[in-house]
Amino acid sequence: MKAGIIFTGTGPILILTSYSAFDDPAFIHKLEAKGIRKFLAYELDSELVRQKYGKQFDVVLGDVKQQDDLRVLDYNGHNVFYNFKFNEMGGPIIHE
Repeated sequence: MKAGIIFTGTGPILILTSYSAFDDPAFIHKLEAKGIRKFLAYELDSELVRQKYGKQFDVVLGDVKQQDDLRVLDYNGHNVFYNFKFNEMGGPIIHE
């Protein structure tokens, strides 16, 4: 399971996904189907996200299918942006 921040045109969202990578073509296609055609993605340590989001993390994780799925854990961009330090994020994945 991967967790990450996706910076979109409307701001950052925090997601959980069963895709193997944020540059997986199937993952990109799934985002495009949701209207997200351009983004920056930063992977986060799943355990760190679990610590910060607690029960909400477990509920959303329980709803994620084993493969080819993604769920939004937090769509409040202000909250997502300030909940994580830059040094807690992996390197950027850019899709344009």
